[in-house]
Amino acid sequence: MPNFTDTSAPGSCIFCRLIAGEIPSARVFEDEQTVAFMDLGQVNPGHVLVATRRHAATLWDVTPDEAAAVMRTAHRIAAAARTVFEPAGLMLLQANGEVAGQTVAHFHLHVVPRHADDGIDFTWPRKNPGADQLADYARRLQTALSTTGSGS
Repeated sequence: MPNFTDTSAPGSCIFCRLIAGEIPSARVFEDEQTVAFMDLGQVNPGHVLVATRRHAATLWDVTPDEAAAVMRTAHRIAAAARTVFEPAGLMLLQANGEVAGQTVAHFHLHVVPRHADDGIDFTWPRKNPGADQLADYARRLQTALSTTGSGS
């Protein structure tokens, strides 16, 4: 993850200022709900951030429609990146909260074209819970979904 952390107050974060045109950016696409722009910390050519136009810190703070809009824009960006950069693969990365590696508290999705030996390492330790534990997790989530209707 990058060695950058935005410490701005909500509503004046670096992405809010970028979206408002207060700071320069290399915009790729925008619509009513999203703005896509080049990541200053390019991992690979074509690394684009897709952010919600409205300030919302995490996935838990965006509306379902905003979340869908971000994915629609990411899908468009991925297709363009495939044409332009001919990557062997593509990674989507979205982090929520500092503990998850989120460095700017404004909901965004990384669209990263991937190439063999590009230096990106994405691993985690497997916990391998048993089937009973997995079934318990599933039941608990199902209960939360049926209780709230949307899981939020």
